Amino acid sequence: MVNKAVDFFPQEIIRRKRDGVALSEAEIQFMVQGLTDNSISEGQIAAFAMAVFFQGMNMEERVALTRGMVQSGHVMDWSTTDLGRPVVDKHSTGGVGDKVSLMLAPIVAACGGAVPMISGRGLGHTGGTLDKLDSVPGYNTAPDPNLLTKTVKNIGCAIIGQTDDLAPADKRFYAIRDVTATVESIPLITASILSKKLAAGQDALVMDVKIGSGAFKEDFDDAMELAHSIVAVANGAGLRTSALLTDMNEVLGRTAGNAIEVRETVDFLMGKNVDQRLFDVVTALAAEMLIIAEVADEATAPHAVKGALGSGTAAEKFAQMIAALGGPKDLMTNMDEHLPLAPIRRDVIAPKRGYLGVMNGREIGVAVMDLGGGRHKTSDSIDYGVGLTNIAGLGAKLGPRSSIATIIARNEADAERAEKRILNAITLTEEPPAASAAVRTRLTKEDL
Repeated sequence: MVNKAVDFFPQEIIRRKRDGVALSEAEIQFMVQGLTDNSISEGQIAAFAMAVFFQGMNMEERVALTRGMVQSGHVMDWSTTDLGRPVVDKHSTGGVGDKVSLMLAPIVAACGGAVPMISGRGLGHTGGTLDKLDSVPGYNTAPDPNLLTKTVKNIGCAIIGQTDDLAPADKRFYAIRDVTATVESIPLITASILSKKLAAGQDALVMDVKIGSGAFKEDFDDAMELAHSIVAVANGAGLRTSALLTDMNEVLGRTAGNAIEVRETVDFLMGKNVDQRLFDVVTALAAEMLIIAEVADEATAPHAVKGALGSGTAAEKFAQMIAALGGPKDLMTNMDEHLPLAPIRRDVIAPKRGYLGVMNGREIGVAVMDLGGGRHKTSDSIDYGVGLTNIAGLGAKLGPRSSIATIIARNEADAERAEKRILNAITLTEEPPAASAAVRTRLTKEDL
């Protein structure tokens, strides 16, 4: 890190970036150190984030910001652990109903990869993997290093949160971005994601870049720009990385919430009520993780993934991970006890006949937040038992009494408010919309 004796002033760095000047590595390192030791105020960090949001960063600035946040804390080294398998992870840019990480970690572990997955909490209108896991009683998202190492070595996967000493600068920056409307900045997303992954000692990484109304990047070109940024910076830093661009113009799967998404995950791993689009995204990402980690090739990876699901091995890995990190040993067979849902049920009824032609995914995510399933500010607590289920997919044929989704709420007032938001978020059409592939494209180092 840079010596704080260097004559920099945060407000001058903010002004320079506000005016579109490319910052030096020393200036960026100064801001990162201020993030880490709290010598720069939250207001100044928010202003810096907004300046970057509007003015951007060139590739050298992005690398410097990423490197600085990696070096702000401890860097893990799995090479000393004798795992006997490559360390690989996946990261999503976030979406509504995106419970994919919960499935990927055990699938890839069942296929021979090691997956110490560092996940985050909800960001904006999107749900967070850690919030979902917090709905599981007893599950420890912050295990001590010995338990983490033991779990990854013995089971092959552990989904945990960012520890205090792992890229601590990013941890503070992440929380500030969440409440200052600067989440969508491509340079900040790139540095945030890669600082955690590089600090976690990964051998390989797959990015799931979401596109559509429920994603932070609604436009394909914007999403491709983000994928390009991450793949370029990561590979430049020595981390083998590829990206899949996946569709988020509708909820992924049939649930949105916390406990309810864990329930859908359990059903998915056990082969029950599997949504096809969710299956397509999960299996494509799992195969890509095996390929980038060099566990399998393009011909064998899809078969390995489907074998792990069909044999029940992936479900077994998930159950073992939950139990090893403090959760109930019978989660897979006793969800009603361990993952209780709020008492109010309200079906959102289609107002007329037609096809579900458009879904504003962002508004669906906000509806879940309004129910208590997300945060409006960093200090908010979450109600894990609320959310949506039985969510209709685009193209669904609806009659005048067909249900678009079922609201699970704590009280009638919350349910009524969510119902209005959901009805305003969908459009019924006379003809079904054109089908859209769940996985849109793939980007590798060779494509840059």
